Amino acid sequence: MRTQRPRRRQVPGRRQEWSRRPGPARRPWQPPQPPRTAHALAALARLRALAPPRPTTKRTLDLLLGSALLLLAAPALAAAALALAVRRRPGGVLDRTPRTGPAGRPFVLRSLRTRRLRLDVLSRLPHVVRGELSLVGPEPLAPGDERGTAAGARDWRRELKPGLTGLAQVRRRSTMPWDEADLLDQHYAEHRGTALDLAILAEAVHSPLRRAVGGLVRRGQACLSDTDHRLPNYSTAE
Repeated sequence: MRTQRPRRRQVPGRRQEWSRRPGPARRPWQPPQPPRTAHALAALARLRALAPPRPTTKRTLDLLLGSALLLLAAPALAAAALALAVRRRPGGVLDRTPRTGPAGRPFVLRSLRTRRLRLDVLSRLPHVVRGELSLVGPEPLAPGDERGTAAGARDWRRELKPGLTGLAQVRRRSTMPWDEADLLDQHYAEHRGTALDLAILAEAVHSPLRRAVGGLVRRGQACLSDTDHRLPNYSTAE
């Protein structure tokens, strides 16, 4: 025979005491957290916003070619500055003129007080390296110039940096009636590009060299005369 286990004696109210015991504390409701990848992407977006913009092809050309030209022209610029300092011209060695830069920001354009060998233009290369000027662009205007506030010209002049040289500068000696500076600058603004910049730079270098060589040739021809090559006892009657 199986022995029956004695039943536990139930105490009245026991279950009520168990139900009154405090349970684990419930956490307040919180919105679901985004995954870690979302945090990483947000941090990367903030870093990109703080980082400086990538240089464009035009800015890269200005930095590389402008720095190379400045290094090559440095001895000539130093010699010209020394010669001007010895002469003690009034106003000093540099000519300082206020100009309007990109986005309408004013800056002081510094150039040597000389026109020989275009050293006054080459002395502005530090402005190109600093980003105040570009190698190719419209002519830098003085603050308050009417050409910068004319209707239609305000937008593209704010978008473009003024240039060390430009389409208007290389075409300035042309006698064609439509080669006005404003029209040429606007034409450059509408068709600007690396190929056009290189073509303008090539023309800006070629024109002074062509004029210099032509001047030397004319000077050499002027030194020659008919009597220099006549033989002794030469007579025009013969």
